[in-house]
Amino acid sequence: MTRPYNIKNERKSEHDVDGIFIKRWSPRAISKRDFTENDLMSLFEAARWAPSSFNVQPWRFLYAINGDENWSNFFSLLGEFNQMWTKDAGALIVALSKKTNDENKPNVTHSFDTGSAWMSLALQARMKNFIAHGLAGFDYEKARKILNVPDDYNVEAMLAVGTQGNVEDLHERIQKSEKPSERKHVKEFAFRGGFPN
Repeated sequence: MTRPYNIKNERKSEHDVDGIFIKRWSPRAISKRDFTENDLMSLFEAARWAPSSFNVQPWRFLYAINGDENWSNFFSLLGEFNQMWTKDAGALIVALSKKTNDENKPNVTHSFDTGSAWMSLALQARMKNFIAHGLAGFDYEKARKILNVPDDYNVEAMLAVGTQGNVEDLHERIQKSEKPSERKHVKEFAFRGGFPN
């Protein structure tokens, strides 16, 4: 069972784009309520179909469901600020990318392709009225150690996923920022020809 997210999203596109891209954002009011491992598998299924150079599919996702035997290990990776709001998430995920291809040669697009998988996961979450929030505020080396990540994998990010929580349950300083952020204009990052002076 999923619930619609009720924060007002007043972002507007400058060009023609499907509404799912504008609706996707990174809330912190997140809950484990009504979020199941089958729901999580739906998000991973979306990631499965992401584009990948030479079909290497370098992404790997390690996860813990809130309350299972792995949760404390994953939760301990997070910085104090992120622990404040992820404590009630449905699941925590560590995203990895394999730095080599099937012939054990360097795969220069491993991070790029894993980013595609994350975006597929995030959009599927939004379409199902789930929340998916990417995180950089965690201990990358500790993650590598306690999750037994091999040397030929890069630790890319953590993700918190779940259902809509109550904004009122967030710390007061977080409540104030619980709204979709604006984005740079297309003309600020897309340039015909070479890089501008």
